[in-house]
Amino acid sequence: MGEVLPMPSFGDLFTDTRGDERTMRVSYHPERGAVVLSLWSGPVCRGSFRLAADDVGRLRALLTAIDADAARPAAGSGGATATAGGEVAAEATEVIQTGDVSGTAHRAALPILPAPRVA
Repeated sequence: MGEVLPMPSFGDLFTDTRGDERTMRVSYHPERGAVVLSLWSGPVCRGSFRLAADDVGRLRALLTAIDADAARPAAGSGGATATAGGEVAAEATEVIQTGDVSGTAHRAALPILPAPRVA
């Protein structure tokens, strides 16, 4: 693993609901046009994901739909389903695939810059 650097000025730290010193760090790296999500177990980085800055809006739409659904009082079973575009679909009782999960959708290569690794 590369050198661990302090969090950049844009970022935050989230605690896992399971505890055990599990955290997720979210940091923005404008020089790379990327948001890095890294999973930590105490002081050890267990994995990271670089999200292209262009995809942040799509992630935000999904999280907004989840936040809206979580804020509603629980009524019956099921709940709203967020689509890949961020729209909220009606309550459903069956599993609905909401987007391409094959791993090839919206794939873009980020530029590789000679810099220390930041998790």
